[in-house]
Amino acid sequence: MTRALLVEVAGPLTTLQDLGRPGFAHLGVPRSGALDQSALLLGNRLVGNPATCAGLEITIGPFAATLPFAGTLALTGAAAPLRVGGRPAPINAPVAFRPGDRVEVGRAVAGLRGYLTLSGGFAAPPVLGSRATDTLSALGPPVVRAGDALAIGAPAGDPSTVDVAPCPALGGPVTLGLTWGPRADYFTDTAALLAGAYTIGNDSNRVGARLTGPVLTRAHQRELPSEGIVLGAVQVPASGQPLVFLADHPTTGGYPVVAVVDPGDLSLLAQARPGDTVRFCGPQQ
Repeated sequence: MTRALLVEVAGPLTTLQDLGRPGFAHLGVPRSGALDQSALLLGNRLVGNPATCAGLEITIGPFAATLPFAGTLALTGAAAPLRVGGRPAPINAPVAFRPGDRVEVGRAVAGLRGYLTLSGGFAAPPVLGSRATDTLSALGPPVVRAGDALAIGAPAGDPSTVDVAPCPALGGPVTLGLTWGPRADYFTDTAALLAGAYTIGNDSNRVGARLTGPVLTRAHQRELPSEGIVLGAVQVPASGQPLVFLADHPTTGGYPVVAVVDPGDLSLLAQARPGDTVRFCGPQQ
């Protein structure tokens, strides 16, 4: 029997994601991978997959597909209505499906990105050791479209019935810890970054979260040569409005990096929506 998920509705942005392809920044290739890695890891545990298996990252939804084979699925991350075989199903839990069942993920009601994992994982050909879709460099599988048939691998383990990992609260203001970056001295008052509230812009994506709020004023106008960029870097372009680089970030940039967000807080930012409030906390100067 064919082990492929047949996509009917792909939503505004659905991509294949795993834990990414670290170790290639010196070649200009970012890590990419799931923006909310804790949600993907939970989904893989629930369906009995190794941690390295790929799942679908569904941005806001909706999403629908037919499953011509039997197995187990899980939906983690953003809270969204889930139906399997025409019946309501729980999220953050393993759900058995039968050949011919349809999986339907509604529009997220809290959070932004949901992760659909299937027993066996998605079997797209790896690129540089990863099945992650990099939307900036177009490495890895293409963005998922309606009509796609996505190959599924053979199950490697039994589904889980209990998982002790807590699911983070979704929605509301987000507070991100940070450490000062290499160019904090380029700004007259970095305390403004900690004191003010920012709003996530509509032009945010997998490359970065663009923020609107207190302007950071340059202490001088000296230009920088391009420097290395890391995941979570808070870069400040000429507008003075910061942006936080996410998984598909460029590996170099010429604007100063004032700070870097704590890696453990990036999942919170991955689930924040345009219009949500972001605050920073961290070391004082």
